[in-house]
Amino acid sequence: MTTRRQLDPAEIAVIGHALHSVAVEMGAALRRTAFSPNIKERRDYSSAVFSSAGDLIAMGDDMPVHLGSMPMSVAAVLADLRLESGDVALLNDPYRGGTHLPDITMVAPVFLRGRKEAAFYVANRAHHADVGGMYPGSMGPCREIAQEGIRIPPVKLMRSGKMDMQLLATILANVRTPREREGDLTAQLGACRIGATRMLELVERFSLARLTAGINALISGSESLVQNVLASLPAGEWSAGDVLDDDGVIPSPINIRVKISIDPKRRRAVVDFAGSDPQVPGSINAVYAITWSAVFYVFRCLLPPDAIATAGLMRPIKVLAPEGSIVNARPPAAVAGGNVETSQRIVDTLMRALAPALPGRIPAASSGTMNNLTIGGIDPRSRLPYTYYETIAGGHGASPQSDGASGHHAHMTNSLNTPVEALEYAYPFRMIRYAIRHDSGGAGKHRGGNGLIREVELLGDAQVTLLADRRSTAPWGLAGGGAGKTGNTSITVNGDEQELPGKCTRELKAGTSIRIESPSGGAWGKDKV
Repeated sequence: MTTRRQLDPAEIAVIGHALHSVAVEMGAALRRTAFSPNIKERRDYSSAVFSSAGDLIAMGDDMPVHLGSMPMSVAAVLADLRLESGDVALLNDPYRGGTHLPDITMVAPVFLRGRKEAAFYVANRAHHADVGGMYPGSMGPCREIAQEGIRIPPVKLMRSGKMDMQLLATILANVRTPREREGDLTAQLGACRIGATRMLELVERFSLARLTAGINALISGSESLVQNVLASLPAGEWSAGDVLDDDGVIPSPINIRVKISIDPKRRRAVVDFAGSDPQVPGSINAVYAITWSAVFYVFRCLLPPDAIATAGLMRPIKVLAPEGSIVNARPPAAVAGGNVETSQRIVDTLMRALAPALPGRIPAASSGTMNNLTIGGIDPRSRLPYTYYETIAGGHGASPQSDGASGHHAHMTNSLNTPVEALEYAYPFRMIRYAIRHDSGGAGKHRGGNGLIREVELLGDAQVTLLADRRSTAPWGLAGGGAGKTGNTSITVNGDEQELPGKCTRELKAGTSIRIESPSGGAWGKDKV
């Protein structure tokens, strides 16, 4: 049998890039065939490939908040279900490895001819613009997860190649836009089929033995890369804290605390979130999968840019998060904002803690929010329900080497803004302004990136929901650099402008405009005299 020793580094690299290409092609297929602008235009999806044991072996260049947590969803599927040839599992439960309810994950096995056990698994996750619940878009200020939408444990959507029509009907009966949801779910199924086909082709190309040996080498290589990073760090404990503005219910800041203990001799680290605040009534609670995902992302950022991330990356790192806290919530806590807002603040806190240990590498804080805007109602053009979801980019934090980028999504999100033409075609909106928020980045040796200004006018009555942060706590600078500007949201009705809180929902009339000014990045270093 071929062993790892018989594979040279070049062949291991070829296998690694071949596996990566499978995940990338899955994402491209999903994007091309999806119905919703949120997936087709904003690219709010992720794809990955897993071993027969459920270990991550390749991922697309997608959403960090999806990718770090997806292995836990795959593990939940494998714990609950026995997947046969032609089966596809479906789930969105945040307490089973998910992120929040709009993110629906599909997992499909890959069987080789004549074998009874799956050789691999392929999976993808996509943010659906509505999964029911109290508010259009399923991202409102809820108090418990039952209010946020339909919650799906690991179930089989496909059995032996045939759709479970009763399950599909149940899901579609609980959402506001069933045709769009069915189209996006079908696109996810197609992406899984593409992934499975490509994995079979790789087995034919390399042989199962050589492919397996390459995968084992890649996982070991990821582990070694992280161990080498840890060995290069100074020994000690590095602590930091940061806050979320509020939870949309109680008007007081919410603390996140972290202590990172580095043992360079043993090449291990412990990341401990003890001291973080308890879970809250509002929807910004993060499940453990989110916190794990944020740690995965931050340590992945310390690797070489061309490093292939696998399950080995987190093997030298232990993540402790107190159960019942803002970073490891218990049911029935509402969690829609934990995925999009608390994940960003966890990253900010981790970066702040690592800055003294890596003073030449850690950037200042980026915008620190996904500026979630959700709008739903009846489209006056078609008289049919619609739901629109957008995350609005902000400024990147400056680094020790350069200014921060302006108008870019940062850290746990890697999506795009909906193009103006696509937005006005799909929804009853008119774009009033879409521009860089000039001179908003923090001042310093290297300036923080500028945020964005995005203003839309409603052409029909609608319910508008905002889930955003960094409205009262500014993105911090490093090494004496200034903070970036906080964000702001306002509505204008008949010429009267009114500021909105960061987390709220409003029933608005046609003709109302909504203006979001996203936060900017912090600066690095003091201004030159």
